[in-house]
Amino acid sequence: MPEGLAKGLRNVVLDETKASFIDGEKGILLYRGYSIHDLAASCSFEEVAYLMLYGSLPKRAELDAFEARLKAARRLPDEVVEVIRIVASSHPMDVLRTAVSALSAFDPETEDGSHEALLRKSERLTAQVPSIVAVHERLRKGRAPLQPRDGLNHAANFVYMLSGDEPSPEAVEAMNLDFILHAEHGANASSFAARVTASTLSDLHSAIASAVGTLKGPLHGGAAESVMKMAREIGEPERAAEYVRERQRHRESRIMGFGHRVYRVEDPRARHMREKSKALSARMGQQKWYDILEAVVREMGRYQRHGIHVNVDFYAGSVYYLLGIPEDLFVPIFAIGRVPGWCASVLEQLEDNVLIRPLLRYEGPMHLQYVPIDERR
Repeated sequence: MPEGLAKGLRNVVLDETKASFIDGEKGILLYRGYSIHDLAASCSFEEVAYLMLYGSLPKRAELDAFEARLKAARRLPDEVVEVIRIVASSHPMDVLRTAVSALSAFDPETEDGSHEALLRKSERLTAQVPSIVAVHERLRKGRAPLQPRDGLNHAANFVYMLSGDEPSPEAVEAMNLDFILHAEHGANASSFAARVTASTLSDLHSAIASAVGTLKGPLHGGAAESVMKMAREIGEPERAAEYVRERQRHRESRIMGFGHRVYRVEDPRARHMREKSKALSARMGQQKWYDILEAVVREMGRYQRHGIHVNVDFYAGSVYYLLGIPEDLFVPIFAIGRVPGWCASVLEQLEDNVLIRPLLRYEGPMHLQYVPIDERR
């Protein structure tokens, strides 16, 4: 790489943060000082969302009030539902981006940039994004959207609004875990996009729409969807080794779900989704999907010395698939969990805001002579 360039801003420290700590060499992830392993094992997503937005784990009364505010904000304006209906044939991430933008027209505090208003809008978006995904899924399947149920928590209500069925404990537990594991992850591409937008003093909805658009890309959010496509192509565990060798031999493309821009060891979130994938596969009598993934991991073991390990999305796709969730909803579900982290990034950016405006080094021609259009050859 030419001297002085940091392609992709690799290893460039943008700012300071209190939202999360990542040690890619040791495989450590902390949310505001708490180990991801402790949070994944013990917390509801609502507790983690509160932690992201307010900086500390809530006391019981604080959590009760927070949950009540989320429940009160779940229902989408009728006009936004109509927007979703109009664009229902689009990809779910396109619909999500459009609906988040539409919500700004109906939020009572869209242009209020005070810290207090940003927190209230962050809560509303945390509550509304799952409703967008569920409403769209039902509309595109020709079904009537369902209204939220106040008696259900965040994960359970999403599962209910998506399917219309009473959510099973296994589905709720898996979704709650997934939301927690995706809640925050430093200066990833979508969080950086949200910060860039916020740094211009644009509104919160614009920042989150920027993040959604960035997450859509297969190099960021699309790995879980690609992993299940791969598993279906493999078909049986016995075919996994040859599949991996063939793709590596011809260098057709990378094996999705492996490697990470930050981690040089296994993604610390992966173990939780691995355990969930294994348990769900066995419970639902579909062991082969987990076995296929593990066979791929064994074949990819030779690359661990190069710092290439499984990441969280490798197992997440199988969990979604086992829950009967369409593959093009895998990335929107990632977005549902990440909303509090995105909002926390915006809040931090605005605490001591500086417009994010990097430079580019020009490498083109210099001082060309202008030629009138009729004289150009």
